[in-house]
Amino acid sequence: MGQVVLPNQVLSELRGTLVVARGFERNLILYSEQQWRDLAAKLMGKPISDHAVRTLRRRLFSDAAELSVNGDGLITLPASLRKFAGIQNEVILTGMYDHLELWSVQEWSQILQAVVEQDPNGEQWDGLGL
Repeated sequence: MGQVVLPNQVLSELRGTLVVARGFERNLILYSEQQWRDLAAKLMGKPISDHAVRTLRRRLFSDAAELSVNGDGLITLPASLRKFAGIQNEVILTGMYDHLELWSVQEWSQILQAVVEQDPNGEQWDGLGL
């Protein structure tokens, strides 16, 4: 239970130990060990006196887990993280360039609907500098 088969395309990019943690919505984030260390180093470089930094550290680090990929490309998600994300029988994997997001089917449907309904020419992205 809680096992996810990673697609071959993902396996070619993610080798060795992986790290899974709570995401920023009701989802999970999956990083290679090196990408996780890079993210952690950036966050640890921020002042602990900053409340937002402490909150983010708690969110990311308190329930993060290292995962091994078996020979069949299978990982096992911890029960506490599956519960957080509402993942039961099926999981949606979405690529986010430097990491993956794992979603329950229901949560992903809601997120995708909200994304599709946004105005693609909207001003909400003007401040991103892209």
